[in-house]
Amino acid sequence: MRNPFVRRGRPRDRGPAEDGHEDRDRGREPGADRDRPGDRERRPARRRALVRSLLAVGFGALPALAFPAPGLWWWAYLALVPWLLLIRTAPGARRAALDGWLGGIGFVLAVHHWLLPSLHVFLLPVSALLGLLWLPWAWLVRSLLGGTPSALRAAVALVAVPSGWLLIELVRSWEGLGGPWGLLGASQWQVPAALRLASVGGVWLVTLLVVAANTAVALLVAAPGLRAVGVAGIAGCALVAGTAAWGVGAPRVTGTVRVALVQPGVFGGADGAERRFDRAEELTRSLAGQRLDLVVWGESGVGADPAGRPDLAARLTALSREVGAPLLVNVDARRSDRPGIYKSAVLVGPAGPTGQRYDKMRLVPFGEYIPARGVLGWVTSFGKAAAEDRRQGTEPVVMTLPAPAGGDGTPPPLVGPLICFESAFPDMSRRLVRDGAGLLVVQSATSTFQDSWAPAQHASLAALRAAETGRPVAHATLTGVSAAYGPDGRRIGPVLGTDASAAAVRELPLSDATTGYVRWGDWPLYGALAVVGAVCAAEGAGAFRRPGSAPRARRARTARGSAGRPGH
Repeated sequence: MRNPFVRRGRPRDRGPAEDGHEDRDRGREPGADRDRPGDRERRPARRRALVRSLLAVGFGALPALAFPAPGLWWWAYLALVPWLLLIRTAPGARRAALDGWLGGIGFVLAVHHWLLPSLHVFLLPVSALLGLLWLPWAWLVRSLLGGTPSALRAAVALVAVPSGWLLIELVRSWEGLGGPWGLLGASQWQVPAALRLASVGGVWLVTLLVVAANTAVALLVAAPGLRAVGVAGIAGCALVAGTAAWGVGAPRVTGTVRVALVQPGVFGGADGAERRFDRAEELTRSLAGQRLDLVVWGESGVGADPAGRPDLAARLTALSREVGAPLLVNVDARRSDRPGIYKSAVLVGPAGPTGQRYDKMRLVPFGEYIPARGVLGWVTSFGKAAAEDRRQGTEPVVMTLPAPAGGDGTPPPLVGPLICFESAFPDMSRRLVRDGAGLLVVQSATSTFQDSWAPAQHASLAALRAAETGRPVAHATLTGVSAAYGPDGRRIGPVLGTDASAAAVRELPLSDATTGYVRWGDWPLYGALAVVGAVCAAEGAGAFRRPGSAPRARRARTARGSAGRPGH
């Protein structure tokens, strides 16, 4: 008898349950080879999101090219434009925040890539953590530049976007987060107008100018109807730079000081420290008869505390007597009078150690100590992280040089020492000058990063500290780059590169002028805080709401708490 439910010549339709049985019979999950509804539409969206994320990382890394060693200082005024344009086109605040975070990761990785020997694999999570600082900045950028901004929003963006960036630099300048390395304004270390601007408001004011120029260019590109605002922004930046270049005079020169920089070079092996000391001693001895006021050795040039080693103190004293000038050496060793390892600037004169000593106050995270060593101590098994934490000094020190024999009676300048990483902190050099220092000295060692961008970047920071304070800066290293700068930030003489083992004498101009930065301090940071706070308050009050728009109504909620779904 024919089954009435089966038509002849046509296969019987199978239901979903039977299809699932067949899929299982073939060893597959039911419906595994089929697209779910909307899958085909979502795949292009995912690809676009991935491409956008990669672009954010790449765009965030672009500013690194403005710093040494590439040194494309002019690029700093354009480097943020692609990133700004990407953020302003974000479809929502969440995507804008992601673009900001990923770009921040790219920035940190690019600017600090030379830290890999110390941080190794830990550099990536550190970059991800620091990248979070760009989240609120990205929200600010999208809020002011997204869509078709009004003339008011565009004008506010010219001030608020640079202020937001400056607050990022303020937060990451905390030494526990790596310190103020890679501040955007620091890329302008060899631009005379930028150095004059730094004398008024420090590197912070230079950063504001650079980011404002980028914002103005982004307005020109993104909003054709607002080109007038972009042009006005560029003209304003040019006016500020021109006023600084021609309206802010260089510090008045009141005398000179002759400083010798001793750079022994690279010495490896188990006896490397001893051979480096011998080479520094040889180079210093060759300076005899050159009428010097001070001889400066690099960081960690002495491997034992002279206060506990009479033989070592005697060698340095004899060397100072032979050269006819005091030696500022740097000791990386356990102190003889207290527990722990310190990095210290020690002044030795022809009559012996003067007793003046400065212990480094701001240490390099992971390089000189491990934050939360009990938790992160495993980092020492990778790269070159500190095996034992260095101890911190407690206060800055201004040193008095012994009067040179046979001098003209003019007292030598007071010396303010900084050790390596500390030259990145504008407030430290400012404090020394306010305490009376007429000459700033930086003792550094970047041998761990010898073949990277770090030595050139580090030496360039001394130019900014000189311009900010109106005092000459001598930057002496063990292995290069060693350099000297006048009170206007202009380099005096050629540098000693990373391939040199030599000593160089520089006659540096002195000045007693008080710069705007020394007098007023970090006022651009306070201004940035005020601007961002005012913009946030105005945004919350609806001052920047587009014409015709109304506040978004809150979604109605039912008695059972389900929004917009009555009866559920």
